Amino acid sequence: MSTGSIALEPVLTRGNLCSLEELDVNHSFLSRNRPAATIMETMRSIWKGSIAFGLVNVPVKVYSATEDHDIKFHQVHAKDGGRIKYNRVCSECGNTVQFADIDKAYDAEDGSRVILTDEDFTKLPAAEKHEIPVLEFVPNDQIDPVLFEKSYFLEPDSASPKAYVLLSTVLAESDRTALVHFTLRQKTRLAAMRARDGVLVIQTLLWPDEVRAAEFPSLDGVEKPKDKELKMAQTLVESMAGDFDPTEFTDDYQLQLRGLLDEMIENGGKKVIPPAEVDHGGEDADVVDLVAALQRSVDEAKSNAEKSRKRA
Repeated sequence: MSTGSIALEPVLTRGNLCSLEELDVNHSFLSRNRPAATIMETMRSIWKGSIAFGLVNVPVKVYSATEDHDIKFHQVHAKDGGRIKYNRVCSECGNTVQFADIDKAYDAEDGSRVILTDEDFTKLPAAEKHEIPVLEFVPNDQIDPVLFEKSYFLEPDSASPKAYVLLSTVLAESDRTALVHFTLRQKTRLAAMRARDGVLVIQTLLWPDEVRAAEFPSLDGVEKPKDKELKMAQTLVESMAGDFDPTEFTDDYQLQLRGLLDEMIENGGKKVIPPAEVDHGGEDADVVDLVAALQRSVDEAKSNAEKSRKRA
């Protein structure tokens, strides 16, 4: 990855959409790169309880750490623009059912059906847990990233945050992650708790049986890369190496979509976008010498890096 400035090119090749340079990248739907601390000022906590750390209890509030910046759409009737509504209809009696009259059901393999009410769920022990017990501390690099699910920020919820700061500091200095049980919305999850810039963060984890095995027959019996191919690929990796900075990247699709919507709103009508022309190439377009392709990639990466240094 180049560490220089990024050239913003149009992503959609249909019609006459403006380039990203012409768009205001500070649209409200993308202006959400707020510091973590400000989330507590604009959002309500979704959970309150305490971290059980040995004989120490650390009262905390929990906040969602992420949010979706995608533009939201709703369905309409293409003919007149009226919004589409869906009724909850019972397949047995044909009547519309109110949300309060809806329960959850489980269909067993033998065809029998078990219906559970909200009261049934409250009888489960997990539904009443307001404690985050620490199970053990593991090295940071031992948790496979594929297990990570959703992230939450923890805010101290006591007169003195001393115990909170102590736990956060210990995690940061020991390069370890606390494995915990975290119960939210009547569902208990295994979770990883770590320190991030002085703030405790919980990331829920998938259970082992929720991760599918990556078994692809197409990889069986494949010969190892040749030395020349491997060296060229390593050269390409080194030429594109950099330090990860998420602020260097933009959601180009959403920017272009916002530009399209703004243009349509300004024009007060629909924008007709002609289909893009696709070059399928010749019959042998997919047959490319791997080493030659890698060499061209290395040359291009070096050229881009040089241009970035000049712009800087």
